Amino acid sequence: MLQLGFWPDGELDVAGVLEVLTRDRTVRVLLFTLGSATAGTVLSVLLGLPAAYVLHRTALPLRRVVRALLLVPFVLPTVVVGVAFRQLLGEGGPLGPLGLDATPVAIVLGLVFFNVAVVIRVVGSAWESLDERAGQAAATLGAAPWTVLRTVTLPRLRPAIVSAATVVFLFCSTAFGVVLTLGGPRYATVETEIYLLTVQVFDLQAAAALSVLQLVVVAVLLVAAQRTRVSAPVAREASRARPVTRADAVPVTATLLVLLYVALPIAALVAGSLRVAGEWSLGNYAALDTTGERTSLLVPVTEALANSLRTAVDATWMALGTGLLVALVVTRRSRSRVERRVRGVLDGFFMLPLGVSAVTLGFGFLVALDQPPLDLRDSPLLVPIAQALVALPLVVRTLVPVLSGIDDRQRQAAASLGAGPLRTLTTVDVPVLWRPMLAGAGFAFAASLGEFGATSFLARAEAPTLPVVIFRLLGTPGQMNYGMALAASVVLAATTALVMLLVERLRVPSLGAL
Repeated sequence: MLQLGFWPDGELDVAGVLEVLTRDRTVRVLLFTLGSATAGTVLSVLLGLPAAYVLHRTALPLRRVVRALLLVPFVLPTVVVGVAFRQLLGEGGPLGPLGLDATPVAIVLGLVFFNVAVVIRVVGSAWESLDERAGQAAATLGAAPWTVLRTVTLPRLRPAIVSAATVVFLFCSTAFGVVLTLGGPRYATVETEIYLLTVQVFDLQAAAALSVLQLVVVAVLLVAAQRTRVSAPVAREASRARPVTRADAVPVTATLLVLLYVALPIAALVAGSLRVAGEWSLGNYAALDTTGERTSLLVPVTEALANSLRTAVDATWMALGTGLLVALVVTRRSRSRVERRVRGVLDGFFMLPLGVSAVTLGFGFLVALDQPPLDLRDSPLLVPIAQALVALPLVVRTLVPVLSGIDDRQRQAAASLGAGPLRTLTTVDVPVLWRPMLAGAGFAFAASLGEFGATSFLARAEAPTLPVVIFRLLGTPGQMNYGMALAASVVLAATTALVMLLVERLRVPSLGAL
């Protein structure tokens, strides 16, 4: 991408890059990206803080179920969320009279839907581990609950809140499927502009210049997020959840509203998928065995689902194997300062796909892997490799905290008793790692199943994945096609939700480690 953006003809072309970055449309795109990401971040934090408290510090009935339900949106396919909000806010939808369809407000609502789970898990994990004796001491001295929250609790949670807000801003500024589905070319972000420049305008130099700019900004944000990961004072043992009281009425109400906010688009999507010509019917699901009405699809939707499952399985074992190796390397203790710094740099490097746009990754694969000996454009492994790269940070961030918590003296004791490196790994690390590895595999599978940004560049026409087919159905006129898109979105969302519910039962911290 660097070569294509800055050296398109073999010579440095700074003027061309500046021309791209100073276009009126580019400036509008940059401003809209900044504005929508800021609004999405602020709303996510405001909605997530009360829910983080209720779900991690109180014994709310069914709180584990609620936590799992609020985690599902984070890994739902972006196309599914876009379709759900169109069904909710569009003409004929429950909230259609509000006139929010195809507006910046709809885009921000979609971004918040995705990212409120990040705030809940990151801040909730920190809140759960806070030593509550400081707050109790302040209350004993006469401080009101609001005063304790403002003067004692929030200052100690500031590192977690800043870290969560940084990650959410990162995700909002690199959102693709939601913006493309709800905004189209009229309301474009840097992410969708790269896609439109590549696919529709075929201005590869402009797309490469924007990709490099986005990569630089993402790297800066990731460094900022890493620096804000400051450990807050923790209790010697995890704080026990206390019963819900009348004083918790406001945060509990806010949590229930967040749950309703998450449920409404999904409910509208399910209801819409069961309606055909104004009547309740399963016709949209029966039509999934076809290619739709006057579409360019080469395979039925059911075959696209099978493609998605196969691709997700391949991406999962790739991400899991690579993530385990990375986690083992970056968590090995060393007395050498240089080696510790190298491992820290490696840890940050492998986190880049967490924030780098999937569109940028797909575009980079497209322009880089087209020459021998790395001509993978026709390889069936190209899409799984790209999806594994997208899922890799989730696996690493799930395994690293667990491996870091293993006392290295256990490995030394095993080695002193004659165990080799492999035997030490299987007897010391594996018994602790198997649950986190299952959780990491679940995250990788769910992320790969719904990946759309990179796959939209790389999927072959005869072997599309389900998110790509859903987007194509949405872009083809016809009531049958729209109904099939709704039904396919429900199937994809249900599959992803089932995987995430199984991961939640493993009770392994995941998002809190970001």
